[in-house]
Amino acid sequence: QVRVVESGGGLVQAGGSLRLSCAASGRTLSTYTVGWFRQDPGKNREFVAASRSSGNTYYADSVKGRFTISRDNAKNLVYLQMNSLKPEDTAVYYCAADPKPTSVWYSSEYHYWGQGTQVTVSS
Repeated sequence: QVRVVESGGGLVQAGGSLRLSCAASGRTLSTYTVGWFRQDPGKNREFVAASRSSGNTYYADSVKGRFTISRDNAKNLVYLQMNSLKPEDTAVYYCAADPKPTSVWYSSEYHYWGQGTQVTVSS
């Protein structure tokens, strides 16, 4: 069983930065694809970014150039660095992991999920 935990959310002004962390117990994240998704109340869960164990990374168009997903395999962590934040980035951010999803873009492809961390960007 893999337990995924996110941290690092908070309140930030527009234009600011936050770094989210994703930790996992029970497995080595370096062998997993890790994705970040976000969800506003009443909306579908939205893909943000993903990192395959091969090192390939993927980003939603809405965050490309502002967000960066990275890994620290020594610490068994995956980060989401979020810069130039906008009010529309406000959401609960979820980390998800899967050994080998067919597609990184869809939440249904990931078996393991964290509880989420709130990110609020004020204008």
